[in-house]
Amino acid sequence: MKKNIYPLTFTPVFKDYIWGGRNLESKFGRKLPPGIVAESWEISGHPSSPTRVDNGSLAKKTLLEVLDLLGLDLVGNHSQSMLDRGKFPVIIKLLDANSPLSVQVHPKDDYANKHENGELGKTEMWYILHSQPGARLIYGLNPGVTPDSFREHLEAGTLEKCLHYLPVQAGDAIFIPAGSIHAIMDGIVLTEVLQNSDTTYRVYDWNRVGADGKPRPLHIDKAMDVINFRQVEPGPYPVELLEENDHFKRECITSCNYFNVEKFTFKQENNLFKGDCNGSTFEIWGVVSGQGQINWADQPVDLSAIRFVLLPAALGEFEIKATSPATFLRIYVPTQS
Repeated sequence: MKKNIYPLTFTPVFKDYIWGGRNLESKFGRKLPPGIVAESWEISGHPSSPTRVDNGSLAKKTLLEVLDLLGLDLVGNHSQSMLDRGKFPVIIKLLDANSPLSVQVHPKDDYANKHENGELGKTEMWYILHSQPGARLIYGLNPGVTPDSFREHLEAGTLEKCLHYLPVQAGDAIFIPAGSIHAIMDGIVLTEVLQNSDTTYRVYDWNRVGADGKPRPLHIDKAMDVINFRQVEPGPYPVELLEENDHFKRECITSCNYFNVEKFTFKQENNLFKGDCNGSTFEIWGVVSGQGQINWADQPVDLSAIRFVLLPAALGEFEIKATSPATFLRIYVPTQS
């Protein structure tokens, strides 16, 4: 057994952006600081908001410090390129959209590297945890929108005529590749899996002001450089059934070069999944409904919705056990092409 290799849990970092609320507390029982909470960064190695380990021998160390200490034993050889850059590959967040987020877009890696001081691009996915009746997202464009017509509508204050609205409900998975124009609208709580980046280009912010009483900055020229105008009326990610047996149903709900996300549905108490972190990639498991347990080396980690655990790439064999009917998300880095 390697030193400091065990399932890692973290203390989240909270963000008080103006569109947040208290739904993580009222609907999911999370302990929150006073005031507005828009985002809970659950697992993060981003320099602006690194999360700290809250269990075991590495307690109080940031994920960046753990990455420096464990290297490939933490991330695995699928993430060698990210390790060479000193970056943990992904961030896991919870978002409470109590009012609409800005209409925005994220760049790809090459653009961000050139224009944002070597930052990564930002491809992400959303798993909807809760939605009010009639909830929807802005995702992609309507037919016929061009860069010229988009800018014309933006200047005329009629941008909504360009934007594709997608109704959503709990359990939907939405893949947001870099270049997607998007916005989370009000009445939605979701889990977000994303590249290790905080680069966002705002296009429109509903004419509101920030906490300082001033409009938040827009980044229209950069946004116009990176918007994918070929992305017309996209829908949810097409779920792929990977495996089904007496214990669980396993589905792929996002697959891309940066991360894969799988959904495990355990219908009964004591249903099991046996896995193996064999050095190729870390795995992040999160309980998004019900209760479960990570069993490894006689050191069980209990998880209740909504809670995530990071399994280092060198962990070896482990077991996921549902202690009630439960739904888990599993996040890992695929083989790099």
